[in-house]
Amino acid sequence: MKRVQWQDHIVIDPEIRHGDPCIRGTRVPVRTIVASLADGATIEEIIASYPQLSAEDAQGALVYVA
Repeated sequence: MKRVQWQDHIVIDPEIRHGDPCIRGTRVPVRTIVASLADGATIEEIIASYPQLSAEDAQGALVYVA
């Protein structure tokens, strides 16, 4: 499995959610994805809640926080 480059998926823009790291092209914060995973949600469940996300976006969020 190829390692996801977080830079391809995460943006930090002061004009979007006050500069919180978000998934590129969305307003979904990285912390929302990571908190959902920590609460036991699967990537598939997160994508069902945020259909604009891909599995690679979620993986990018994890790589970013790591």
